[in-house]
Amino acid sequence: MSRSPLYEKLAAAGARMGEHDGAETAMAFSAPAAEFVELRSGAALYDLGWRAKIMVTGNDRVRWLNGMVTNNIKDLPAGRGNYNFLLNAQGRILADMYIYNRGDCFVVDTAAWQAPNVLGLFDKFIIMDEVEVSDASPKLTAIAMQGPKAAEVLARAGIDTRAMEELEIRDLNWNGLGLSVARMASEVSPGYEVWLAPANAAQVWDALFQAGAKPVGMDAVEMFRVAAGVPRYGQDIRERDLPQETGQRRALDFHKGCYIGQEIVERIHSRGNVHRQLTGLVLEEDSVSPGAKVSAGGKEVGEITSVRRLPTRGGERTLALGYVRREAATPGTELLVGQTPARVAQLPLAEAISS
Repeated sequence: MSRSPLYEKLAAAGARMGEHDGAETAMAFSAPAAEFVELRSGAALYDLGWRAKIMVTGNDRVRWLNGMVTNNIKDLPAGRGNYNFLLNAQGRILADMYIYNRGDCFVVDTAAWQAPNVLGLFDKFIIMDEVEVSDASPKLTAIAMQGPKAAEVLARAGIDTRAMEELEIRDLNWNGLGLSVARMASEVSPGYEVWLAPANAAQVWDALFQAGAKPVGMDAVEMFRVAAGVPRYGQDIRERDLPQETGQRRALDFHKGCYIGQEIVERIHSRGNVHRQLTGLVLEEDSVSPGAKVSAGGKEVGEITSVRRLPTRGGERTLALGYVRREAATPGTELLVGQTPARVAQLPLAEAISS
């Protein structure tokens, strides 16, 4: 397992360290519930050293990559990105990633633990194509700023994000250092990623902290992810799942042409629905774990994939994500998770993410 480039700095700052998505990083600096509130209403600073960057170059890169993933790469403008799945021929999800067009190359951004599998799958499908793929992670890491005050703090630190659109990426010079800033895709809390050389990460972290950012760990980030209804690959999205079941319409383009697994995706699209879907649940107790079965009227209708206890406007709540059969997934429907009463809730879970 790798360590984030910021590991030593964050550990020295008193963070509780642990593993997240294939890398060791900060899990919490204080109480995760308080850090969650900072993500919801302030300017939260956290490490993205658990993400990996893969470079795709070569004259055939546009055509080749467009035929590998589920979104439209061919028409992606320079300086923009989109979210993608990598599928097998049966339409099952092998990986997820963000892909950014950097002009002379594409950068694939995925979890560190997924990177070896993605690199292997990419290599397998380069036949007679003029394409090269390489792991750029040793040369490129990232830091996140998220919350309604994130842009204000970045500006105080000298990083301009004015008029940036979601999944736009810009290059800039900051105090003599080359940085790239990408705006996150988030419906509920604005966020930005600062991409930079690992050797410069501590300096930029300090500058953002001094400008007013509050460090948070991955426990709080995971709490916010569940409240926002964003599935995590390896947790809520597994190889057995189909794209439309995950609710991630943003990963699919139905006009782009052929890619691996397209026939299955198109068949589901033509049929108009799936039998089960990613669903949010509010539970009355906190004794539920991922894998717990969901039932209605004594009949099993789904399973839980993520669970978090977190503060909401109405007090602490246990919130969960899971897959529930479509006929039982209407918001307000009363279900059981094991023996625990639960209520289907609209995603994102507004009672948790609203200030």
